[in-house]
Amino acid sequence: MKKINIKKWFSPDSVRYSAPFWVCIVSIVLLLVAPTGFEDPEQYKNAERCVGEVLETDESAIFSAGMIRTGTQVCTVKVSDGLFKGETLKAYNPLQGSLEKDKLFEVGDKAQLVVNYDSTTGEVTHTSMIDHYRVPLELIAAGGFVIFLILFAGKTGLRAIFSFALTILAIWKLIVPLYLNGYNPIWVGLGVTLFLTVMIIALVYGFDVRCASAVSGSFLGILVTCVLGILFTDLFKLNGATLSYAETLLYTGYGSLNLKQIFMASIFIGSSGAVMDLSVDITSAVHEVVEKRPDISALEAVKSGMNVGRAAMGTMTTTLLLAYSGGYMGLLMVFMAQSIPTQHIFNYKYVASEVAQTIIGSFGLVTVAPLTAVCAGILLTKAKRRSMAKASTDDNQSIGNN
Repeated sequence: MKKINIKKWFSPDSVRYSAPFWVCIVSIVLLLVAPTGFEDPEQYKNAERCVGEVLETDESAIFSAGMIRTGTQVCTVKVSDGLFKGETLKAYNPLQGSLEKDKLFEVGDKAQLVVNYDSTTGEVTHTSMIDHYRVPLELIAAGGFVIFLILFAGKTGLRAIFSFALTILAIWKLIVPLYLNGYNPIWVGLGVTLFLTVMIIALVYGFDVRCASAVSGSFLGILVTCVLGILFTDLFKLNGATLSYAETLLYTGYGSLNLKQIFMASIFIGSSGAVMDLSVDITSAVHEVVEKRPDISALEAVKSGMNVGRAAMGTMTTTLLLAYSGGYMGLLMVFMAQSIPTQHIFNYKYVASEVAQTIIGSFGLVTVAPLTAVCAGILLTKAKRRSMAKASTDDNQSIGNN
């Protein structure tokens, strides 16, 4: 029978590596149970959100003009869950003439419903077709991703999944409600981003000197991106209204929100993932160099980190460009189809906002490489010398005792 080494579990190295995992789990649990303050909106007081299966459809009240359809599709649905489970209801699907927002249902489709009812009598007053019900397929896709990641990467993949979950919850349970409650988006964004940076990188390294190095470089790069985002947003005269659904948010009772600051924060939050990726790459490279050459000077270690950073920056900046421009392919096609001159295209506000995000995010990547190289070169060489000195002292004590 294999002997279990309890001391190994509680060794300093083991504790430093496992502690971020447990901190991450505790943080996830706390965020899951934490209220946002927006769980029970007034407009849903007498409404039941549920799922139903489409049994029949009636398109007689729909009017078509080419690709544009207006009117109302009437569906007969059988409710699958909630207060009205098993009941058959008439549900209405209004069409606004927008291909982006409109949807049509067919017999057999699963649909998300909102059933309005009289709270006194319990009688249904109106049923709305919200959208196709996609949650089961999304869960299957997410489950496949989780299984593949764990099979491929093992414990590292499991840690990546927890960091992924923590990031989603931090955005949904911290950033979004704090923004809606009027807190300063810049400070909220920086605080949450720093927390996520520490946790995500610590899940890779543990709470050790490599984590300190990568976090230092990452957050210095994020601060540069933040400052440049504030500066360029003002210089480009951007007001933040180019954010998706910004006007809808203002018209639904949140007119006091500072869209410009939310836009500024979105720039450094959007680039923080690439910044962390580059800082971890450089830190890992410098660590390997220091391990193989314990006698290396801090300056030489910094130069090695710089060389790695130069090689990585070429692809990282392109990554940001593709990430930001990929969502605007339709808009670019419209510009070309209308033969709009290039110099005019770059003057449009929504194009300028994308240019600002790409350029400023790239600035952050360019600066994080040398910053991380400096932090890693200094911190890792010092840590290596301390560990070698400690090992030498321990050996001398051991010889003296013998």
